[in-house]
Amino acid sequence: MLTAEEFKNEVRNISREINVSPKEIQLRSMKHKWASCSSKGRLTFDKSLLNEPKDVRYMIIIHELLHLRYPNHGKLFKILLNIYLQKLL
Repeated sequence: MLTAEEFKNEVRNISREINVSPKEIQLRSMKHKWASCSSKGRLTFDKSLLNEPKDVRYMIIIHELLHLRYPNHGKLFKILLNIYLQKLL
């Protein structure tokens, strides 16, 4: 199990690889989803991700970080998601 700070460090490290800068990284309990990205650059992740394997965490982190550039799930978003998943996993 990761600590909250270790998880936030993972997010920061991956954000450098993707060349985005989240304004804030939060961890809290979320009932219906793993994570969210606000239009102001705040990333919120469910605390249960601390117990997930690295590949699951990275998939969620990369997905949310890409929303800082592409706020929808359009074609370009999906292409870049697949590229970064292959590169970073």
